[in-house]
Amino acid sequence: MKEWREIRLKEVKKSTIGGQAVIEGVMMKNKDKYAVAVRKLSGEIEVEVSKCQSISDKVPFFRLPIIRGVVNFIESMVVGVKTLTYSASFYEDEEEEPTKMDQALDKLLKGKTEDVMMGVTVCFSMLLAIALFMVAPYFATRLLERFSTSETMLVIVEGMLRIGIFLLYVALISQMKDMKRVFMYHGAEHKTINCLEHGEELTVENVKKYSRIHKRCGTSFLLIVMIISMIFFLFIRVDGLWARMAFRILLVPVIAGVSYEFIKFAGKSDSKIVQILSTPGMWLQKLTTREPEEDMIEVAIQSVESVL
Repeated sequence: MKEWREIRLKEVKKSTIGGQAVIEGVMMKNKDKYAVAVRKLSGEIEVEVSKCQSISDKVPFFRLPIIRGVVNFIESMVVGVKTLTYSASFYEDEEEEPTKMDQALDKLLKGKTEDVMMGVTVCFSMLLAIALFMVAPYFATRLLERFSTSETMLVIVEGMLRIGIFLLYVALISQMKDMKRVFMYHGAEHKTINCLEHGEELTVENVKKYSRIHKRCGTSFLLIVMIISMIFFLFIRVDGLWARMAFRILLVPVIAGVSYEFIKFAGKSDSKIVQILSTPGMWLQKLTTREPEEDMIEVAIQSVESVL
């Protein structure tokens, strides 16, 4: 038993188990397997385990540094939207009868309507994020050109405005009643992973002892994206209003890839420099996580145990 525990602890330390809070539940992912556990209205915990083979497993090119970050980001969004939709299905009032348009669309897409809609949702979410956090700050900053001709100063202001919009967005949604519960499940997810990575048995009492903050959190990733984008735009410049705008949009995948590499490295490193650089993201998690209730921790435990 002791040998098995030591082997399991080594496996956990090498793993990149991650997760996401969903509606009244938690999704956990480990390599090519993910599980979503949801607390139903009856109080019962429903768990669904699925496979999700990454395209990087088939094509070596997509395993290259930075490229793998872009792939991981897109695939994580797809799984995230899918599991959110799944968890929401337990709390729909009534299942509506499909309309004639729904039936026609399903026939046209040969039964793949859900997959297509998932792709549309992911694309729309990415476009909305780019518009809100990249395009809007850029054009807002251009209004200040009459007061300053320093491109360096304008880029810094743009970066600070981008971070400000992001922080305001997080602060506003954290006040929503439903989001508060999602953030509590987010806390349960982090505490469970922290307990697991310290090699302790996954019990409610053990999980409660651990922090709700985690280095590999997606919240930290998004903040790192904001900071790295400002560094990129400070040193890589092009001329022309629309050329600069197009340049910012085209660089988004590269910035996401570099940010992924930093978060991946930070999750494994205990160096002081990395700890300092990770601190802003860790602070931000205090907004996006809450201390969970015991029944929420039970859900998170069932989810992670399903992918081990």
